[in-house]
Amino acid sequence: MDKERTGMLLLSKEDIKCVITMKDMIEADKQAFKMVVDGTVDTPLRTVINGKYDGAFLFMPAYAPELDAAAMKVINIFPHNIDNNLMTSPAQTMLIDGKTGYVIAMLDGTYVTQLRTGASSGAAFDLLGKKECKKGAMIGTGGQAAAQLEAMLAARKLEKVKIFDLNEERCKAFAEEMQKELAKYGATIIPAKDSDDCIEDADLIITVTPSAKPVFDGTKVKAGATISCVGTYEPHKHELDPAVLPRASKIICDSKEAALSETGDLLIPIADGIITEEDVLGSLGDVINGKIKGRENDEEIIVYETVGVAAQDLVAAKVIYDKAVEAGKGLRWGE
Repeated sequence: MDKERTGMLLLSKEDIKCVITMKDMIEADKQAFKMVVDGTVDTPLRTVINGKYDGAFLFMPAYAPELDAAAMKVINIFPHNIDNNLMTSPAQTMLIDGKTGYVIAMLDGTYVTQLRTGASSGAAFDLLGKKECKKGAMIGTGGQAAAQLEAMLAARKLEKVKIFDLNEERCKAFAEEMQKELAKYGATIIPAKDSDDCIEDADLIITVTPSAKPVFDGTKVKAGATISCVGTYEPHKHELDPAVLPRASKIICDSKEAALSETGDLLIPIADGIITEEDVLGSLGDVINGKIKGRENDEEIIVYETVGVAAQDLVAAKVIYDKAVEAGKGLRWGE
């Protein structure tokens, strides 16, 4: 049996960067979301074990017969790591051959998670955003933020993006770093004075924080905006201001089932009677399949809630692995 089917390929962040683009990842996420609603991938709800230090251990398996592949991601969320200049969501992703059961690759799961989570917002903006968008806004500068920002820029040709974080110094440093790193997209990236300043006149908005309370004023979101809420994966936390929900014409998720079991962004306003479960129209895969309508005009506000599904990790890992093998990247275990 050849080594590609039995040997394990170790893929670092640098290896992955060499073979994949954000647009590749956006298309991979679209494929994953379609597979979820088509029922062609088995993705049990993640297992979460809460630990000390406000930490949580998450285990996310997936299997897709059509890809002859399975994956398991272990990702751990430790929000206080940022204070010690450590990643807030360290992770590893295993890719498993669906024909043999061999683990054929171990990928830098932190970077894959950043890419595929950013790409989720990118897919939503591509499918739900106005065709002509000029201004973006992002709240949060943690480990997920750089990929979120790149996905926003990859989805639409923006002129300016404002960034806000409670830590003013970190926000300024992040904006300066991203201005250099993402210069190819041609947008001006600047720190905002506060969250109101950040979202003012924004066509695309991303929230990517571990906050337990809303991080912006929902009454100040302009008509036509698309909002991607990324940071909240627990029932008691909600970074989205419920005030925006009655103004939104559509609420769409990466996975409706997962979002309604996990995120306080939806569960809290449902419990408070602000919206009902029926107001959550469905999943992004339903938009791709034409089962539910996406944007119908340039005035409607659309809210996208993403909690992440293991199908994203599986499709991303498979796409990256195939490209890495083709390009001869990575290190073979034991060689």
